[in-house]
Amino acid sequence: MFMLCIAQLGPGLVLVPTVIWMFASGGTASATFLLVCSVFAIGADNVLRPLLIRKGVDLPLLVILVGVIGGLIAFGLIGIFLGPTVLAVGYTLLVAWVAEADGASDVSPTADGRFESEDGQPG
Repeated sequence: MFMLCIAQLGPGLVLVPTVIWMFASGGTASATFLLVCSVFAIGADNVLRPLLIRKGVDLPLLVILVGVIGGLIAFGLIGIFLGPTVLAVGYTLLVAWVAEADGASDVSPTADGRFESEDGQPG
């Protein structure tokens, strides 16, 4: 199950069929317990993964999410790391290019996609 989480497939690929099988085989108490644990694990996986990837990076969450999914599709397991890196470099270069075209060389992007100068004023 750990490898499925790393491969961005999530724990639901294993847990959902297991819960169905347990209900079908008659173990309703243990199946109900596993169902509750599965809902928690799947929810936590979908919420925590983007937040942990975003930690320490000043990029919009959508750029990171698209980078992870696109990188996984394009490059496989290594794409989980390569995709967001490529998009982060591209996004930073694009923001710098737009800021330079506007004549504000000291403007940098914020996490929500807005521009901010070095003194904290909106660019």
